Amino acid sequence: MNRSKLLSRLAERIDNVRRSHPIRVAIDGVDAAGKTTLANKLVEPLEALGRTVIRASLDRFHNPAAVRYRRGPESPEGFYRDSFDYPQLIDVLLRPLGPDGDRRFRRRVYDFKVDSTVEAPLEESPVDSILVFDGVFLLRPELRSYWDLSIFVRTGFEVCLERAIKRDRKLFGGRAAARQRFERRYQPGQRLYLAEVDPERRASIVIDNNDFERPVLVG
Repeated sequence: MNRSKLLSRLAERIDNVRRSHPIRVAIDGVDAAGKTTLANKLVEPLEALGRTVIRASLDRFHNPAAVRYRRGPESPEGFYRDSFDYPQLIDVLLRPLGPDGDRRFRRRVYDFKVDSTVEAPLEESPVDSILVFDGVFLLRPELRSYWDLSIFVRTGFEVCLERAIKRDRKLFGGRAAARQRFERRYQPGQRLYLAEVDPERRASIVIDNNDFERPVLVG
């Protein structure tokens, strides 16, 4: 299936979800699976259907570095368990957009690049809007009940490793350093998540994204 057709089908599926509050869509997957690209590309076809889209990402809900790295800078357990502030994510974004929420939300609370909190503006969502939210670990138990629809982007670890090295080599100071960080911390942390949660089984929709130009709608 070409990417344009896939995006149209996904947008229609999301648009067909009926709730009395904004629809909260999770786009989950391992690092460099293509989650952010998919989320960004979904905005246009959803807006073409007349929907207001709230675009947000887990990358804006990090814990401080002292928390993220308290088990060590290369700890897979630390990556999986300590990276993100889930209570804040629930309190300022997911719960306000849910069935008992007031639809007043914030898109971010932290900037990990400068290791500092962010005073994001308080926004108000239309009742028929759609939150498109990408990130890792989104189908873990404490978050699952807050999603109205979830998409798991399935991509093999070797494919993701090459994508991640290409994407983050400057961030980590070269290809070798990027490879080491992903092989020692990020990918083992992802394996912990896959083993504990089995997100592919829990997702509403699964997409095989090993071929970026021709993704496959699995289920």
